[in-house]
Amino acid sequence: MAIYRDKYILEGLDEIPPAMLADLDIAYDICKKMHDSFPCELCGKCCHQANITLMDSDIERISGTLDMSKDDFITEHLYQRDGIWLFKKSGACKFLGDDKRCTIWQERPEICRDFPYLVSKFMSRVYLALVMGTDADLSYMEDDWPCTPKIKDSVASAIKEARRRRS
Repeated sequence: MAIYRDKYILEGLDEIPPAMLADLDIAYDICKKMHDSFPCELCGKCCHQANITLMDSDIERISGTLDMSKDDFITEHLYQRDGIWLFKKSGACKFLGDDKRCTIWQERPEICRDFPYLVSKFMSRVYLALVMGTDADLSYMEDDWPCTPKIKDSVASAIKEARRRRS
């Protein structure tokens, strides 16, 4: 299984072909620019997502911040599915405060730092639009999120420009 940038799992590939790697880099750059241009508005909506994944480094950092052992943190807050750590939750993330602010903001998981621009679902849609010459399928995005209009208003032109430079 190939892994892009140490976090994007590309199932079905043993390695990433050079041309694909170049296009993935372009897609990543588009997503990174959007991430840097549109900071989190702290609406708390992404904290209701079903699958908030954690990396081992997230577990170490957060458990230390909470003054818990790694094992206690895992037992109390996490479960594993297909070798991936996820928060146990029903409804909102346990670390979302009543004020819709993250109570572990400085130490939040990497996926929370990356959301919604650098997560695999969005990046894969940007990549596919880039290489297929189509519009990015963003139908999965919820229109009432503050970031959605920004994404939908800017991603098509960013992909078009990248496609032009790529040729």
